[in-house]
Order: sequence, then C-alpha cells, then structure tokens
Amino acid sequence: MLTAQAFAACIILAANTYKVPPAVMIGIMHVEGGRVGQEAGPNFNGTYDLGPMQVNTRWIPTLQRVWRVDASTARSWVRDNGCVNVHVAAWILRQKLDGTGSLWGAIAAYHSLTPSKGIPYANKVIAAMDRKGLVKHDAPLYPPVARYAQK
Repeated sequence: MLTAQAFAACIILAANTYKVPPAVMIGIMHVEGGRVGQEAGPNFNGTYDLGPMQVNTRWIPTLQRVWRVDASTARSWVRDNGCVNVHVAAWILRQKLDGTGSLWGAIAAYHSLTPSKGIPYANKVIAAMDRKGLVKHDAPLYPPVARYAQK
C-alpha cells in the first residue's frame, strides 16, 4: 500500500512524464473517487473502471500490447497498483489533449467523447480543482463548447 506521500509523488511523476498538469490529475482523481484495488462496473457498455483514476478496461488491450503481458496482468496492474494507475491516466489524458487541442476538451474526453457526457464531467473536474484551490482565476475556466465538439 502506498503512503499518501508516495502516491502524491506518483501523481507528480506521471504528470511530468506525460506533460499534463498535476492539478488536473488531482481533479480527475477526486471526481472519479476510486481507490487502489477497486473495479467498478459494469458500465452500460460492459466495461469496468479500475483503481483510483477509474481507468476504463477498454484500454487493457492496448496496454497489454504495449507492456507485452496478458490481459489479466495488465488489468491487475492498473487496478491494484496506484502508481501504475495514475501513469496510465496521465498517458490517456495526454492522448486526449493531443486529440482535442485543449485541456478542457481533454478532461471532457477523458470521460467520454460524447459531449453530453464529457462536458458535465469536465465541469465537475474544474469545480473539484477549484474547491481544492488548484484553479487560477485570471483566465476563463470554460472555453466555448464548439471547440470540444469539433474534435
């Protein structure tokens, strides 16, 4: 079991590795509300959400190819190792950031590519970050919806 300090170090390392803001990782973690060893689901599409960042099992086939392990091993690493879980989440967020071109769009897409589901999720993450004092108020928090919907 990771201590809180070790888990925080994992978040910082993952955020630095994938060049995503650690504050966003913390916001996602608070909204997801998962924990090490948790497997939530099934979701409407038969997938499950794993660990602290609730990484969806749809990523398991990709991870098993990248890591060259079987699906059971990839699943258990993501579910049962908090540090692996946040690294995978940061990797996913980086892909979504590259795909959407905006941090807000990436947060929405982390949850769902469907705007009606992703937009409320992004708003929840931003609100969680704001409650934790992790949002600067010198710039608009919410970009136009059209930017997210285009990608």
